[in-house]
Order: sequence, then C-alpha cells, then structure tokens
Amino acid sequence: MKSNASVLLLSLALLAPCSAWAAQQAEAAAPAAAAEEGTADKGKKAKAKGVEISPPQAGKGKIVFFRAPKLIGGAIGYKVREGETVMGNLFAGKYFAVEVEPGAHEYAVHAETKDVLALEVEAGETYYVQGGVSMGVLAGRPNLSPATKVDFDAISAKLKERSK
Repeated sequence: MKSNASVLLLSLALLAPCSAWAAQQAEAAAPAAAAEEGTADKGKKAKAKGVEISPPQAGKGKIVFFRAPKLIGGAIGYKVREGETVMGNLFAGKYFAVEVEPGAHEYAVHAETKDVLALEVEAGETYYVQGGVSMGVLAGRPNLSPATKVDFDAISAKLKERSK
C-alpha cells in the first residue's frame, strides 16, 4: 500500500511542472487571441501574412529552398550546393530563393550522408524544395524533397529569409 502511495505522489510531482507550463502557455496565448478577435472582419479571424515570392526574371527559373521551424534537428544547418557552388545555407525556420538558368540542375546536401535532388527548370517557373533532417548514426542526415507552393504557403508566415 505504501508503494502505491509513493507512485501516486511521484506521478503528481512529475505532472505538476507540465500543468504549470500549460497554464503559462494559455496565459500567453490569451492576449494574442483577444487581439486577433479585435481585428476580425465580418466574423473572419485575421490570418498571418505569409511570404510572397516574386516571379523570376525573364529567361530564368526560380527555386525556393525552405525548412519548417522544428525543434528536432533544428540546430543542424547545412549548405545546399550545385556542384561546388554553395547556393545557400538552410536552417530550421528559414528559406532562400535563387534564380537559375533553365535546364537540368542537381542540388546536394550532405553531412553523414549525401542527398541529391535533380530538377528540370523551365524559364518563368518557380519551384519549391523542402529541406529536412532525419536521424543519423552519428549526426543528423539532411535531405531535400520536391514541394509545392501550397506546402510553402502553409508555413511561410513562420519562415525568415536566410542570406547566403
């Protein structure tokens, strides 16, 4: 019986910080929710403005590389390369865009392993590439995958532009 009481007390002691954290989060969200309701237009809630990507210059294609803001793998950044040329550095919660000549392109990222994404770029088109990090044996494994404008728009309000 004493063992059950000890387990119960230990469980409560472990859960108390979680409930305190949840209460802090709710308090912090309350002013933002009130401000959002105050800016509502005809019953619609205000929406965070996302990033607008300009079209590429005439005769060029544009590629937007982005990574979602995630805690897991968030501290790991990596270089996106085409051949030996560094196109930009990609970190969690960041994006960058490059204009390229039409034609076949291969973009690579590597740390513990190497990942390559091939794209056939057409003039006047914008392409989206989502970066990520998966678990590796000794370090995170960066990866690139094709994405859509819808994928980018869904998280673009949370992204910040990253320079080379």
